[in-house]
Amino acid sequence: MATRRVRLRTALAVAASVLVTGTAVVAGTSAAQASPVAWGPCEKAVLQDVPLTERHLYSCAKYPVPLDHADPGKGTMDIAMMRRAATEPGERIGSLFLNPGGPGGPGFDMPVGAVERFDPAVLQRFDIIGFDPRGIDRSTRMRCFRNAEQAEKVLGRMSSVPVTDEQIGSTMDAYGDYGDACAKNAGELQRHMSTADVARDLDLMRAGVGDAQLNFVGFSYGTLLGATYVGMFPDRSRAIVLDGNVDPALRTADGVQYDRERAGGFELALDAFLKRCGAEKTKCAFGEGDTRAKFDEIRDALRRGPITMPDGTTIDLNQFTDAVSSALYDPEQFRQLGSDLQGLHLQLHPKAGLIPDLLRVLQLPAAKHRRDAAEESYVDDSYFAVNCTDKPIPKKPGLVPAIAAQWESESPTFGRNQAFSDLAGCSQWPPTSPDVHRGPWVNQAANPVLLFGNFYDPATQYEFSRRMEKELGNARLVSVDAFGHCILGDSSCADSRAADYLINLRVPQPGEVCQPDERPF
Repeated sequence: MATRRVRLRTALAVAASVLVTGTAVVAGTSAAQASPVAWGPCEKAVLQDVPLTERHLYSCAKYPVPLDHADPGKGTMDIAMMRRAATEPGERIGSLFLNPGGPGGPGFDMPVGAVERFDPAVLQRFDIIGFDPRGIDRSTRMRCFRNAEQAEKVLGRMSSVPVTDEQIGSTMDAYGDYGDACAKNAGELQRHMSTADVARDLDLMRAGVGDAQLNFVGFSYGTLLGATYVGMFPDRSRAIVLDGNVDPALRTADGVQYDRERAGGFELALDAFLKRCGAEKTKCAFGEGDTRAKFDEIRDALRRGPITMPDGTTIDLNQFTDAVSSALYDPEQFRQLGSDLQGLHLQLHPKAGLIPDLLRVLQLPAAKHRRDAAEESYVDDSYFAVNCTDKPIPKKPGLVPAIAAQWESESPTFGRNQAFSDLAGCSQWPPTSPDVHRGPWVNQAANPVLLFGNFYDPATQYEFSRRMEKELGNARLVSVDAFGHCILGDSSCADSRAADYLINLRVPQPGEVCQPDERPF
């Protein structure tokens, strides 16, 4: 996602709000007791984007949690944490934990970008805490391969959108080898990667920083973590903000149907982009003519084979699908996406004297954009470790090609791509712990949960946010008339509602609709 910029705004006038703190862990968190977080200096490299005058606010830690919460005797693992101290310590309410999504998204350095995502009043009143969940990046990391060469031999045989029998066979065989590698190399950690495990880690961290109740903002998959925490620990939940919501009940009850509907969400966002492009002909290069028909023609041509551009570069269906899905996450890329699409269309229909511009958004290296996270460019083995634990998917790899064909008929651009991700991978994933929170989802905490959902979110379609509100019951959804995935930091309206809730526990009026600060094109 492009770097977010938030206009300077007048801080909310806030009433005093006191959060009782303590270090004791209520029985039931896990078999372990929480120890205080031992904060220390951060490595210089992780603060390179922080102004020198603000670096004193930051501290870092490695926090031990049980590898297996049900059996602490199996040992511990470390969670990497970063803290940005409240700038008004005398008015401090508590800590605000952040999760960027994924699963697989590292959240350790999210406090560095907090100034671009939250109202200044939030930064004044809360310590902002980021962490890499178990298995991810700076925390004790789950590894399915011993080195990059092993990984490439397996992952390099996968296609994002396999069409031919050869591509399908190679992709499914590679997923089988991937599962085998994880069973062989990932060890005990692979069996304890559920969102419920992460929620228990989060509860220990909450107690470790001295907070009696959790304040949390989760983006995308992070909304499942937030909903899971509230379900497991309602009495320890103070203020929970969920942005870009999953459907927790469906995701944990029927992974196949969830991914089928997720493909449909990308299609809805694509269709909305094409319509907006057509309405902005002077700003969107692809806007002349029937944008839907032009796009479908490009996609169908790529399905038959790669397109070679005048500069000699080629683009294939895998690269095209991955890059379009990635661009839909970020409206700031829409203008360039329109230009690239027009260049491809011109290459299919050459005109004298016209040379297509170089592809930019669509010329990015092909890579499976698996995560529904707010941040991009980081995918590791924890993605499948979490999803293949949380999402019920049959261990029947032979069914995948037929399901992919069905989904493609419903969602022509993204259906096949979606099927050859979690459905294909989890059908051959090694056994995991059955310790998964599958409900109830009704929010029994004293305070409502605050939700944000964009009308044209590709990764977590708006309908998912509506379902989250219904399933939690004690929740309030703020809708946003916006494109892209997640909204905090891109809408002053949403930011102010989030700040008022986090600080004063006030929820917006029912049915409120916010606008983004900037429109596409």
